[in-house]
Amino acid sequence: MNFTSKDIELIKIFKKCLGLKNKIGRKARGGEKIKRYYMVQFGDVTFYRFLLSIGLQPNKSKVLGKIIILDDFFFDFLRGHLDGDGTFFSYWDPRWRSSFMFYTVFVSASKKHIEWLREEIKKRLEIHGHITKDGNKIAYQLKYAKTESLKLLQKIYYRRGIVRLSRKYLKIRKALGIIGKQNII
Repeated sequence: MNFTSKDIELIKIFKKCLGLKNKIGRKARGGEKIKRYYMVQFGDVTFYRFLLSIGLQPNKSKVLGKIIILDDFFFDFLRGHLDGDGTFFSYWDPRWRSSFMFYTVFVSASKKHIEWLREEIKKRLEIHGHITKDGNKIAYQLKYAKTESLKLLQKIYYRRGIVRLSRKYLKIRKALGIIGKQNII
């Protein structure tokens, strides 16, 4: 198995969580000559079979659906999803002088996966979000605006010091600081 990302911190977090000592390599994708991606490769048949049993599969991008996650770990899974395939953005809305907006967004090429994710979050937090397609019409986005994001982020970052991508976490805290809510996470 291999895990690939443009973000070296994400690769290091992955290694730490799995207790891997393997070296981090570099690779190019899709005919590129420059090796822009970091990767760690390892073999573990038992772990691979476990991932298959919960709904993950090779070349999952467009066919991913439901993933079997124990309730106790759902928000940890969600934090990893946000760190790996999500985004958070904020801006001052030009229509209203004092309106600061932000969104928490989960992204997947699989509509089925995004719909499943939305239902799981709705079931746990009674928030709805909305599904859109990205600008290139390639991926689906599950977006939560300000009020729903606050509920979601409190659950995703339920304790200080949990495993998380620092770049995204700091970006979120900075945005929450603008509205005086940085201490909720």
